[in-house]
Amino acid sequence: MAGKHIKVLLVEDNPGDVFLLQEFLKEVTTVVVDLMRVERLSEALNYLGKEIFDVILLDLSLPDSQGLETFVIAHVQAKATPIIVLTGIDDETLAISAMQQGAQDYLVKGQVTGDLLVRSMRYAIERQRADDALGHSEERFRVALKNSPIFVYNQDRELRYTWVYNPPDGVTVEEILGKQDLDIIPVEDAQCLIAIKRRVLTTGIGTREEVSITIKNTTRYYDLTVEPLRNESQEVVGVTCASIDISERQAALRDRKLAEEKIREQAALLDVTTDAICVRDLNNQIIFWNKGAETLYGWQATEAWGKNASELLYDEPSPEIEAALFQAISKGKWQGELTKLTKMNKEILVASRWSLVCDEQGKPKSILTVDTDITEKKHLEAQLFRAQRLESIGTLASGIAHDLNNILTPILAGAQLLPLKFPDADQRTLHLLEILEINAKRGADLVKQVLSFARGVEGKRITLQLKHLIMEVAKILKETFPKSIEISTDIPHDLWMVSGDSTQLHQVLMNLCVNARDAMPNGGTLSISAENLLIDENYARMNLEAKEGPYIVVTVSDSGVGIPKEMLDRIFEPFFTTKDVGQGTGLGLSTVLGIIKSHGGFVNVYSEPGSGTSFKVYLPAVGGMETLSPEDLPPQKGHGELILVVDDEAAIQEITRTSLEDHNYKILVASDGIEAIALYAQNKDKISAVLMDIMLPSLDGLTAIRTLRKINPQVRIIASSGLMSDNKLSAVAAIGVNTFLSKPYTVNELLLSLQKVLS
Repeated sequence: MAGKHIKVLLVEDNPGDVFLLQEFLKEVTTVVVDLMRVERLSEALNYLGKEIFDVILLDLSLPDSQGLETFVIAHVQAKATPIIVLTGIDDETLAISAMQQGAQDYLVKGQVTGDLLVRSMRYAIERQRADDALGHSEERFRVALKNSPIFVYNQDRELRYTWVYNPPDGVTVEEILGKQDLDIIPVEDAQCLIAIKRRVLTTGIGTREEVSITIKNTTRYYDLTVEPLRNESQEVVGVTCASIDISERQAALRDRKLAEEKIREQAALLDVTTDAICVRDLNNQIIFWNKGAETLYGWQATEAWGKNASELLYDEPSPEIEAALFQAISKGKWQGELTKLTKMNKEILVASRWSLVCDEQGKPKSILTVDTDITEKKHLEAQLFRAQRLESIGTLASGIAHDLNNILTPILAGAQLLPLKFPDADQRTLHLLEILEINAKRGADLVKQVLSFARGVEGKRITLQLKHLIMEVAKILKETFPKSIEISTDIPHDLWMVSGDSTQLHQVLMNLCVNARDAMPNGGTLSISAENLLIDENYARMNLEAKEGPYIVVTVSDSGVGIPKEMLDRIFEPFFTTKDVGQGTGLGLSTVLGIIKSHGGFVNVYSEPGSGTSFKVYLPAVGGMETLSPEDLPPQKGHGELILVVDDEAAIQEITRTSLEDHNYKILVASDGIEAIALYAQNKDKISAVLMDIMLPSLDGLTAIRTLRKINPQVRIIASSGLMSDNKLSAVAAIGVNTFLSKPYTVNELLLSLQKVLS
């Protein structure tokens, strides 16, 4: 109670009850009671209109008012004053009804004591004050809700709305009170709400959810809070709910999510591309680094962010980079080719596009660069250019080879014929003739090397095992090379087979080994190794001349002086040499390339000055067993067979006649195709074989051979020429020539060819 003094209005008409109550109050020493007594309700109402009391003691049976009506009238007049109802023993039910109407307490006459009376008054006053405070709080709550978007309501255990405040727009309190969710909103939305509220009723634990509710064909989103509603015994008797309309926030959130999703998609696209995309600020600091840049340069984005792009990607400052940066800033864009470094310090060539990025005010803020790796492309272009250049040189070489052979054939024939014509010549003359023959053969070999480079001279192809060839070459090298050069070999036991000409492949190995020897004037190590290699699609794509499939790789490596980078593209050109005059013709490597190409293979070279050179020869592997070649047998003499020799060169006619007659053959000579046909028609039953030059005046050799075939389909023909293109070789094979003899030829080669067609 406030202080220790209270003002009490006693409304009682029974003097005995008044006396007892006064005596009880006198016994109370804890408070001072100022008691005002009246006998009628009208008197009480008069006092209540003028004065304020702390508590009212009200008898419900008065002269001018009886029953519950007495309390109702008094309560209306003194709404803010607590009322304690006085009733008899038989009227306790009436007192309870009064309390339900707002009385703070009741006392039964005859059972009242002083302490009980004081406690009742104290309780009534405190409860009234609590009710007043609650009323003020509720009023403030109503004012706050009135200006807020919060929809607050209570529901009982059956989830019927028992109290509603601030319902959503378009809905009134009357439309909601006493109803359930299923009566107000669509079934699907209602079931969702019911499930949430039932869970709170069951567990007694509040929850907060985001829900969507459709009210009068409009769907809105709400932030819903549901708390259990408890009675004085702390039993859950319903739920208290508060919901805030967050539709606009949801729309903004949805728009933000869509924007973020779009940004993520764009970022994903930037990461999908294989191009390296980098953004740097105007101070050259990296602020964006995509997955393509991570893959190309090896630096992770976290490593690249904030780094200076020039320090990260270039070995040293370059005027070209400064110029690109200046043009990108001044003109807004730049593109070109740049050499950059990876994290592993590997140089790569990129096609780079630079674009200036500006802010909303048009002021430059960063530079976007897109780099495409063109290292492989440039490598392939270099291979293509080299192949085209070598092809052009090869065409030129083929053009002069025929003329060179025409010059060398009579020289070689004369050198072989003169000793036979002058058997009594002195030794000096014979020695000069021998020098003439040797140099003619050397010239012929030189022409053959040119042709090997130009179109790959076809030899006799057999299935062979390179292991034997390599071991044979290694044995020769150990016997002939300086002791300061160490020879080593590494060949697996399961090396695959190749189809090739053993003589030509022997020449390839010897040429490479001789070059290796010359690169090590002070000694060193020369190693020959072989391995099986299965070339896949990726490797074939990186090497223009490679095809998918099994290959054998023969590697010839030395520890010599190496080849300068600027010379690597020229080493396979005919007559190009780094050796001093008189020490080499420059045809060794061009011959190697021509032979390997004719075998369907290719050659790669790796070299660094001071670190040696490694040549890798790739030959297609084949299946099957090794073909054993019979050793060359000495040519046998003839048995008087008649041979028709057709050639327009008199010197060749003469040397061929002499050579064959000395080996027991008979000879007919014709100078062109027309004469050859006439002689054969006259002597077809006697002629055993025809040696036919392809390049003839009047009527060429191919036409003459076709005519001879018509005269005698079984005629045996040896075709001969100083130069044969692939087309003519195919034509010769198509018309049934038994064998082909290249000019210039030796007597031994001529006799072996005859022996082959006559056997």
